[in-house]
Amino acid sequence: MKLTTEIPYWITLAHLPKWGAEKINRLVVKIIHENQLSLETFFNEESIWNKSFELTAADIADLQKAKLELPNNAFLAEDLLAQGFELVSINSPAYSKTLKNNLKLKAPTVLYIKGNKQIMQEESIAIVGSRDADETSLQFTDHIARIASQQYKVVVSGFAKGVDKQALDSALKYKGQSIIVLPQGIMTFGSGIKKYYQQITTGDLLVVSIFHPQATWGAGLAMARNPIIYALASEIYAAQSAESGGTWSGVLDGLKKGRTIFVRQPLPGEKNANALLIEKGATPVNQQGNPVASAQTGDSNAQPVDKTKENLVRITTLLSEQPLTPEQILEKVPLNITKAALAKLLKTLPQIQKITKSKKVHYAISQNTPTLF
Repeated sequence: MKLTTEIPYWITLAHLPKWGAEKINRLVVKIIHENQLSLETFFNEESIWNKSFELTAADIADLQKAKLELPNNAFLAEDLLAQGFELVSINSPAYSKTLKNNLKLKAPTVLYIKGNKQIMQEESIAIVGSRDADETSLQFTDHIARIASQQYKVVVSGFAKGVDKQALDSALKYKGQSIIVLPQGIMTFGSGIKKYYQQITTGDLLVVSIFHPQATWGAGLAMARNPIIYALASEIYAAQSAESGGTWSGVLDGLKKGRTIFVRQPLPGEKNANALLIEKGATPVNQQGNPVASAQTGDSNAQPVDKTKENLVRITTLLSEQPLTPEQILEKVPLNITKAALAKLLKTLPQIQKITKSKKVHYAISQNTPTLF
């Protein structure tokens, strides 16, 4: 951040107990965008809290209690900077646009990072899966990471053993770039930073945490970290899932949010929950990562989804001019896919919304995101 004096205030605000990201970010919008104040000014002028920000008595009490941590957070900020870490706030140009597009006001208020932050602006995919993945799933992960690296896409993973670790190591092996999303505070990841120090310093690896810098690993943090992995990516591939755990809950949460998630179609005799996720709406892909016909729809004529940059740009441009139905889009952009496949493709595009006109579903570019974000 340019204004390093603001860092203690961002830390204080971002970790307000019992305040979710959306509530914090709405306050950030009011402070910075609507009232054009710095966080330092906001915290130092309590008299304006009630008058200008319509905060409740409970909110004010929370802020007053959090304000007591400012001296400690000032020392923490010094330690962060001294150790080469950075804090990227949600209003910073360096913040991941993909993350904001996917989570909107629920995006983390701050990101603690180590490495090349420009990586967050590149096209990215997430590869997720079980910690105890079998060899078939690891080979699938390696293949997807290799293709992504060849296409200059960043591979996002969570640094757990199994699929996550394979995705990271394969991306680096194939001279690609990767993002590690930590289930802990960034200052407690010393051994990992030491292990991947060369890749961090050469700009091929970015370490990201959304948690308090000194937070130690915990199962709850790992579960809270999973949606961030998905939201940092434009495409999501699941190599292997059990019927419970992080991958299972993460895929279901992503599907609920309208994300298109590609799940490896299990081979005959495999014992995993991949087929169940496909039944729940995930897009099946073969061992090479290509979409295949879904047994759920019975659409044996379904074609692989064409996701070239040229066609995505054409579709986005069309929708920025006027809302269109899938039929109208296919008339203007001749894709070799079905209307159902096109609908899934549209879900992967940022800022796309569905609207109903004349009893037909149209797609358009959303204009509802606050200017600050």
